Parts: sequence; structure tokens; C-alpha cells
Amino acid sequence: MRLIKLIIVLLPFLMPVLVQADDYKLDALSIDHPWARATAPGAPVGGGYMSIRNTGDKPDRLVGGSVTFANRLEIHESSMVEGMMRMQRLDDGLLVPAGGTVVLKPGSFHLMFNGLQRRLVEGDSETVTLEFERAGTIELEFSVKGPGEMGPDQDGEAMDHGSMMHE
Repeated sequence: MRLIKLIIVLLPFLMPVLVQADDYKLDALSIDHPWARATAPGAPVGGGYMSIRNTGDKPDRLVGGSVTFANRLEIHESSMVEGMMRMQRLDDGLLVPAGGTVVLKPGSFHLMFNGLQRRLVEGDSETVTLEFERAGTIELEFSVKGPGEMGPDQDGEAMDHGSMMHE
């Protein structure tokens, strides 16, 4: 009886932790910890990040998606070229190898939310629909983290998209 009372008392405090598990499953894909960075008022773009693990024996490919808070979602890769950080859209999508994991993180692969229709506010969550070549579509809730956040278990470098060369 004491245990039940304790659980009832602690449940409101545990719910945010349980809800933030942020793990999604679609066919052989596991998508973990989707998140976005908060944006400044009037910012034209935002970024989305997560880990995608493929436990299957065939590769899959993230080919696109949609959002209601921006004009379009694109898949991008950032890399250092001749001492300058460059970002390019991946028109063919992002390969998720069989038995492999792809991490979307600042300074590397990421989702670009172009033409933001509203500010991404720390503490909020935003719905993002992703489309995979084999597995199909899935709707995710992206937690909005602080502007300098690097994400869970991610060690990319903070980026200023405004000063980056876009191809």
C-alpha cells in the first residue's frame, strides 16, 4: 500500500522523464531523441537532429518529410572544405545502412527547416513527419532545446547558419 501511495505522489514528477524517452520505431528503424534548437525571433531557418538506427538487413534512406511550422524540410550535410564550413542539401536523401546508425547532429547531417513560419521556442515540441524509402512515413515529436544545445550524447560544434556557404 505504501508503494502505491509513493508512486501516486511521484508520478507527476516522473511523467516528464517518461515522456522524454523520445524513442520511435518504424519497421527496422529506431529513431531516438528527435530535437530541434530554439530559434531567435525572425530567424528564417531551424535545425532538427536525432539518431536513426537500422536493425534490418537492407539499407533504407531518409528521403524527405514535412512540417507545419516551416515552408519545407530539407536534409542537409555540413562539412569542412578547405578550412570553410559548408552546408549542402542532400537531394538523394540520407542513407541509413543495414545494421548501422546515422546521427543527425550540429556540424554534420541534419534536417533544415526552411522558411520558418514561427519561432521554435525552448521547452515546446514540434511535430515532424519523416519519409523513408523502404519503411514509409512516421510522425515524430521534436523537443525544442536551448539555442546553444548540442543534444543528447552528441558532440558536434555549434553552427551559425547565416554565415555558412549554401550550395
